[in-house]
Amino acid sequence: MGSLGSAVPRLAGRRILVIGDVTLDEYLYGRATRLSREAPIPVLELLRREIILGGAANPARNIVALGSHATQVGIVGADPEGQQLTDLLRASAIADGGLVISPDRPTTRKTRILADEAPRLPQQVARLDRLQRTQLNPAEEALILGVLRELLPGHDAVLCSDYQLGLLTPTVVATIRDLCRAHGLLFCVDAQGSSHLYQGVDLFRCNDREAAMALGYPLQQEEDFVTGVTRLRQELGAALVIVTRGPDGLSLEGTNLSYQHLAAVRASEVYDTTGAGDTFVAVATLALAAGLDALTAATLANSAAAMVVRRYGNAVVTPSELAAAL
Repeated sequence: MGSLGSAVPRLAGRRILVIGDVTLDEYLYGRATRLSREAPIPVLELLRREIILGGAANPARNIVALGSHATQVGIVGADPEGQQLTDLLRASAIADGGLVISPDRPTTRKTRILADEAPRLPQQVARLDRLQRTQLNPAEEALILGVLRELLPGHDAVLCSDYQLGLLTPTVVATIRDLCRAHGLLFCVDAQGSSHLYQGVDLFRCNDREAAMALGYPLQQEEDFVTGVTRLRQELGAALVIVTRGPDGLSLEGTNLSYQHLAAVRASEVYDTTGAGDTFVAVATLALAAGLDALTAATLANSAAAMVVRRYGNAVVTPSELAAAL
C-alpha cells in the first residue's frame, strides 16, 4: 500500500482536456413542516440553496483537485445559467476556453429538492431537470470541432464524459479519436450509453448495467463478467476496459492485463453515490497519463471513488486525502 500512496503525487501536473455534457447541479434544502392540503406531499420551508458544477464538469473538478490542469469543452445556453456555469468553472480553476455558447439550447440544470432534518441525512424528495437531448445542430458541431482542433494539442489526454445530452456526436467522437492519434494523446471515455461509438480508445469505463446494455445480455455471475469484459474490449478495440460494479467492486481487462476483479473499497458510511463514476474516471485517466500501469490506475481510482460516496452530492478528493486512504 505504501507504493500506492507514493503514486499519488504523480497524478499532479497532467493536462487533461475534458469534453462532454456540462451541467449545473442545484440543491434546494428545506425543512418539512407539514403535509400539503393540495396533495399528499410534504411542504418544505427553504433553508439553503447550493449550486455546484455537474455532468462533465465534475471530472474536471476532480482533476484540478488532484493538482492537474483541466480544460473544459462543452456547450451552454445564452442564459444566466450559462454565465453561472462559466463563473463556477473559473472559480474552480478550470480553463473555460472550450465552452461554446448556443442560442438554440438551454444550459442543463438539475435541481434536487431535499428534506433536511438534522441529525438525519437529507432525503431527496424530487428532482427537476432542465435539458435538451437532441444532438448538436451543424453550426454547434462546427464550433465544437474548431475548439477541439485549437485546444487539444498540448494536453496529455482527452476524457470524454458522455451524459447522453447530444454533444458527443459520431463526428465529434471520430474527430477526437483522429486528433488523439495525430498528437499522441490518450483517448479516455466514461460512457453512459452509445458504447460502440467509442472505438479504439485507451480507456473505456462504464458500469455493469451499461456494459450489459452494450453486450445485449445480463451480467450476473462472475463468469458473465469474465466473458463479457473480454468481448466488450474486443468489440471496441480498446486498450483497457473497466466495468465498475458498485458494491461488487470492478472488473477490468487490458492489452497487457488479463481479466481481473477488484473488490470494492468499503466505505464506513455510504451517503450518496452521485459523482463516484466521475471521480473514478478522472483518477484513472490521470494515472494512465502519468504512465502508471492499468492495475495501479484502477486501484487508485477505486479508492478515490469509495471516498466520495461518503459525502452528499458531487465531491472531489485531494491528494492528501487519497494518500492517507491508501
